[in-house]
Amino acid sequence: MDLEHCQCRPREDWTLLFWTSLAVVVPVIITLWCSAQRSKRKTHMKDFFRKSKHGWHYTDLFNKPTYCCVCNQHILQGAFCDCCGVCADEQCLRRADRSLQCKEIMAPCSPDGAMEHRWVRGNVPLASYCAVCKQQCGTQPKLCDFRCVWCQTTVHDDCMDSLTDGDQCELGEFHNLIIPPHYLYRVNKLRRRQPEEYSKLASSCGSGWTPVLVLANTRSGNNMGKVLLGEFRTVLNPVQVFDLSELTPSKALQLCTLLPPGSVRVLVCGGDGTVGWVLDAIDTMKLKGQDQFMPRVTILPLGTGNDLSNTLGWGAGYAGEIPVEQVLRNILDAEVVKMDRWKVQVASKGLYFRKPKVLSMNNYFSVGPDALMALNFHAHREKTPSFFSSRIINKTVYFLYGTKDCLVQECKDLDKRIELELDGERVALPSLEGIIVCNIGYWGGGCRLWEGMGDEPCPPTRLDDGLLEVVGVFGSFHCAQIQVKLANPVRLGQAHTVRLVLKSSKMPMQVDGEPWAQGPCTITITHKTQALMLYHSAEQTDDDDDEESSASETESPTPHDSPRPPGPASARA
Repeated sequence: MDLEHCQCRPREDWTLLFWTSLAVVVPVIITLWCSAQRSKRKTHMKDFFRKSKHGWHYTDLFNKPTYCCVCNQHILQGAFCDCCGVCADEQCLRRADRSLQCKEIMAPCSPDGAMEHRWVRGNVPLASYCAVCKQQCGTQPKLCDFRCVWCQTTVHDDCMDSLTDGDQCELGEFHNLIIPPHYLYRVNKLRRRQPEEYSKLASSCGSGWTPVLVLANTRSGNNMGKVLLGEFRTVLNPVQVFDLSELTPSKALQLCTLLPPGSVRVLVCGGDGTVGWVLDAIDTMKLKGQDQFMPRVTILPLGTGNDLSNTLGWGAGYAGEIPVEQVLRNILDAEVVKMDRWKVQVASKGLYFRKPKVLSMNNYFSVGPDALMALNFHAHREKTPSFFSSRIINKTVYFLYGTKDCLVQECKDLDKRIELELDGERVALPSLEGIIVCNIGYWGGGCRLWEGMGDEPCPPTRLDDGLLEVVGVFGSFHCAQIQVKLANPVRLGQAHTVRLVLKSSKMPMQVDGEPWAQGPCTITITHKTQALMLYHSAEQTDDDDDEESSASETESPTPHDSPRPPGPASARA
């Protein structure tokens, strides 16, 4: 018995080992197979979406009750077109692509010059009301009711017959911002493309027609760019909406040359760096002799700092708190202002035969602790870009690097290593760690650097006065104190031209948040040009209210940037 038991024991061990291995290996194989099939399906779908005339996007879960526009069944996952709003499950997708027409970016109008509605059935927006009976649409749990993809009018199924034949599409609330498909059709038919011809065609679009182009950076800040692209394509003509990860601003802005001169507005969805990229592309238009087509620029802040957006009244950051429709209303109400742009020329010491490095500046230039924080942040983001997908995470990383510099003080004794000249006059420097040259009122993610605590009189700042404000800071801790209004900066003066000479060692520098490490050099900042921006006067922060109330009590000049037409230039401090 003992011998038989000993012979059976190895057999049982091998059986147990076999089933254990099988239990481990089979799920792994199934998981790998499913992953391969999913990857294969994604590649196939991506190729299909690329060839389609619809703007398809696949989702694993719709965020509201959704019905297939082909089979009328309720669906949890499938694809939707962010241009026309058509939805379909995976089985009906090809049929939907063939049978359901998307928004036409270019099409003729009817002989009488009117534009017909372009209806899509089902999946109407929540809280939408019928244009005929004024009752709520989309309340039944099925594919029902209609929506016009251009004017966003909604109508019940039963009320469609009540629409009169003369009821034409007028593009809805935002007709002054939309490029009608019949306009582009007529432009395409023109034999002689001249600005005066565009102005004649624009008369059919209404007297207040100021079309808007949307340029979105999908990599900025909190990664809202892709969502915004879809929402703007729904409301506007898809040809007006550009993804800057696929097309450069220079190419996108060529659409301005097909529109009436001086009528175009450009909405930049991104951070300050994206705005600078677009403004550089507008400067390129000047070099091509396209000055008359230059657009007015406005901002939807998606970046981390957003100081330029804050200065122009568009807020410190956008996180979807207001719908895109309200964003477009704000653009309609905005006023045009001028903003100085500056040329930063960096000539490295000893490299006389090499061309100086030339950069454009809209916000500020700095050397010292804040540039060091930006440089460390930039290096970290380049290594792990997926980690920096949230504005809160980005600001936390900035805070950690600032705390580190408080202890290490890598930029100390800056006054011994650098010389500063304002309009050709040498400025004696105290014991500083950083120098900041500002063009706008905000700095460091929402801090009014030039005003500091606001308890000391200082010359006012303007966007269009041709002057730069130059301040010094004693270190990272001093920067933090200024940001929470516990200290004032060292105001070194205002000037039309700023010159800095770095005599020895490498120092961190930045222009509008783009940092680099620089050896001995001469930096010259001079006026470059002026850009046409849109200012939203209704947007105010709590700081604005506090500053304005204190300013009215003391009868001191308004502390924040004034976008009004320029008066006499400010004197130097």
